[in-house]
Amino acid sequence: MNPVQPLLAAAPLAPAMPANVQLTLALALILFAIGLVGFLTRRNMILMFLSTELMFQAAALAFVAFGRMWMDLSGQLMVIFILTVAAAEAALALGLVVLLYRRKETLSNEAWAELKE
Repeated sequence: MNPVQPLLAAAPLAPAMPANVQLTLALALILFAIGLVGFLTRRNMILMFLSTELMFQAAALAFVAFGRMWMDLSGQLMVIFILTVAAAEAALALGLVVLLYRRKETLSNEAWAELKE
């Protein structure tokens, strides 16, 4: 018998994941997948930014679920940072969309492909 084996068996590495945490993580995964598909398939810049916001919110939901599972407040602390970044991104995106619409009067990202270097 390996002398380390009883030590590994006695010390659990993680608590069992409750069913409500599993459901919350499944919801976060679904929201993130919807946001990713929306970002990759849409051509309208506003819908692309909304899909990005949906992915941010899915990540925040996952942080809250893991924080709840470990009974730690660091998940909620990360949500505050995610919301701050999402608010800054939304403000910059709105300004960019208004500026681009005034220049070409379209929100299609194909019209702005020439900006690539």
